[in-house]
Amino acid sequence: MSRHLPPLAALHAFEAAARHEGFQRAGEELHVSAGAIGHHVRQVEAWLGVALFQRLPRGVVLTGAGQRYAAALGPVLNQLAEVSEAARRQGDDKVVTVTATSSLVSRWLMPRLGRLRDRHPQIELRVLASMHPVDLARDGVDVAIRLGPGRYPGLKVDLLMEERFSAVCSPGFRASAAKLRRPADLLRYPLLHDEPEVRLAGEIDWGRWLHSCGVAYSGNSGARFSHTYLCLDAAASGQGVAIAASPLIGDDLRSGRLVRLFEHQVLGPHCYYLLRSPQAETRPLVHAFCEWLIAEARADQETVWPEVDA
Repeated sequence: MSRHLPPLAALHAFEAAARHEGFQRAGEELHVSAGAIGHHVRQVEAWLGVALFQRLPRGVVLTGAGQRYAAALGPVLNQLAEVSEAARRQGDDKVVTVTATSSLVSRWLMPRLGRLRDRHPQIELRVLASMHPVDLARDGVDVAIRLGPGRYPGLKVDLLMEERFSAVCSPGFRASAAKLRRPADLLRYPLLHDEPEVRLAGEIDWGRWLHSCGVAYSGNSGARFSHTYLCLDAAASGQGVAIAASPLIGDDLRSGRLVRLFEHQVLGPHCYYLLRSPQAETRPLVHAFCEWLIAEARADQETVWPEVDA
């Protein structure tokens, strides 16, 4: 029998928002922004064709339909979590499931998986590239790598990496840009932008980066991409200049695929954190994987970087 169901991630976000009677605390529980929760709630409302929250000048309140839907949905999600966890425990205990953003997976984690196999050949890694809200126990995820402020109640948390933003391009583009000698000269060249579905408050973009150099910036018509890794691929192919954080460009800088245009870099307001539940931490292979991740991140951060300017 075919079942027509709304997106599970959106239902998860709505249920948390209904329990907490707001988007901010729901976002803290699921380790995403309040804006991401609001986006998922709108998805459910659009799918149902019913308003579940009334938006007020300060906060939100459940509608009658929202109250009824939340009351019925909570037990269903709890039962789904229980049967899913029971099924997962019957599976191979060698599997470790990790979730991270698509860009971090493709630009940082993937190039290191060979070293993981060499160090821990018994680990069978399952990688989920996603920015959606995740409940580690409920969604069958052992480890999450999340960019944020570091407040994750109820979870074991380790600081993994900070973000240092630099302007980068391909060696060929740099060689052809004879007039590109200082940050102000960037305004004459195509600037590449990433526009993720969810952007954290205060994240470093071209406006903030150029402002830190004392350069006024009113916008640029350069190409825009939904993921940072796509933006960096465009930069590596000579399409323009991108701005990106150290974890996402370190390997490309070492290989020469990308080059930094200036010594200037800006410290971002958020860091990457390694999250897991206390229950997952008791599994030896999860613990080993987390220790390996921390060691890899520490080695990466020890790469010689100039002092952060701003």
